[in-house]
Amino acid sequence: MAKRKQHEEATLRFIELNKPYLFVVDMINGFIKEGALADSTIFPISKPIEALVQRLKDRTLFICDSHSADAAEFRSYPPHCIEKSHEAEVIDELLAYKQDVVYKNSTNTFMAPSFQKRLPDILAPSQDLIITGCCTDLCILQFALSLRSYLNEMDLKEHRIIIPEDCVDTYHIEGVHDANFWNEAAIQNMKQNGIEVVRSIEVKQ
Repeated sequence: MAKRKQHEEATLRFIELNKPYLFVVDMINGFIKEGALADSTIFPISKPIEALVQRLKDRTLFICDSHSADAAEFRSYPPHCIEKSHEAEVIDELLAYKQDVVYKNSTNTFMAPSFQKRLPDILAPSQDLIITGCCTDLCILQFALSLRSYLNEMDLKEHRIIIPEDCVDTYHIEGVHDANFWNEAAIQNMKQNGIEVVRSIEVKQ
């Protein structure tokens, strides 16, 4: 697979964030370590994600695929991340930080009833909403666009949605799902729709 395209976006310093809140999406075994949709090449994003979590421990929400055994989504994708299975659990490298979690039964976090119930309490004290995890062109893209649309609909102008490129990635299946192509398509889509894409968020003091 060709090397992932590097963009010219600036690095954002942590101190430049205003009332940040962090979402960690699907950093679970079923997408990184085992199962039909796992791709170990996603694993390196766990390091910069961990650095952000360490700074935002009490302002971090983990979001995890947790499917019913006969989930409707399995009409489009092979069975994966069945609820209460090892695939549905956060990877060991981030597991210790999982204090707050929402489970979803589709690719789109925004559609999870438990997330919608939580959303007003998340938005009220927050301004910069940082989305990290996998997969860029599915779970990240759908969540970011839905959240952006909600903010627009409600005329909430003070919030930014921020995507650090070094904290998102997607899976690669040769001849089926080209990670570089779909990463690029998703990044450009989000940029065109009012989502701020940065190279990374520098957490050092």
